[in-house]
Amino acid sequence: MNPVNKNHWLWCEKWRPQVIDDCVLPAATKETFKQYVLDGNIPSMILCGGPGSGKTTSARALCNETKSDWMIINCSDENGIDVLRTKIKQFASTVSFSDAKKVVILDESDYLSPNAQAAFRGLIEEYAKNCTFIFTCNYKNKLIEPLHSRCVVFDYKIPTVEKPSIAKQVFQRMCYVLTEESITFDKKVVAELVQKYFPDFRRMLNEMQRYSAKGTIDTGILIAGGNDSYAPLMEALKEKKYADVRKWVSQNSDIDSAKIFRDLYDILHERVSPKSFGNMVLTIADYSYRSAFVADQEINTVAALVTLMMDLEFK
Repeated sequence: MNPVNKNHWLWCEKWRPQVIDDCVLPAATKETFKQYVLDGNIPSMILCGGPGSGKTTSARALCNETKSDWMIINCSDENGIDVLRTKIKQFASTVSFSDAKKVVILDESDYLSPNAQAAFRGLIEEYAKNCTFIFTCNYKNKLIEPLHSRCVVFDYKIPTVEKPSIAKQVFQRMCYVLTEESITFDKKVVAELVQKYFPDFRRMLNEMQRYSAKGTIDTGILIAGGNDSYAPLMEALKEKKYADVRKWVSQNSDIDSAKIFRDLYDILHERVSPKSFGNMVLTIADYSYRSAFVADQEINTVAALVTLMMDLEFK
């Protein structure tokens, strides 16, 4: 695996895989994608999964390997029907000079407006012979059912049986990148960092780059980063300090809400009395589900924490 752009300073871009073989994916998904490459044809698809799981990277790799004429739209910025009517429709309707099939990658497509999603129903069928559409999203339930029925859906959730194998591949990849970047590292520390951020591969690379600023990755970073970031939150919940809870959420707004709810599920089992387990699980499940639809994730997270704070009996 060679760097895409040797001069790019961001590792997650510099070391972004360009072919499917270099992508770390569940076995069934990878084999299907390799068959698409062999056939030279990509169907319209929905790629769904958590942040940093390789959705956009594998979409780009498919385009590169099939020598497709492709464009990418960031739907978090361009999500209205006007983009579809102008930029996307114009691209899809023109014929490529090389006769290559056209592909439109709609990144973060769960931000597409309802009107835009509805319009894609006809667009996918109208340009089926000339253009493929790849939707990437964190929450597939934010895309309307008619889009699901017109696309092949790939869920980037890693099967439990494959997690050890995938984690090993990621660990080997991280060690390779660190070696190529001339960074001295302790394998045990790298393994702990991989375990901590798995399966967010982008986050792993970003953290590796941050920790390697001094040219080495050793046990010192575990000491520096070993403080429990949830400790202040647990104390605030136990003491029912709403202001501190809200402050913690604001200060940790960079953490994906899905990860926060998962971490709460793991941590609170050790912090609350057994008779509170039922309310805890139901509350976390409820607000985790709501997070796929809400307009403001911070408010939803604070609401979940306040509910937990009021309903649970802490040890």
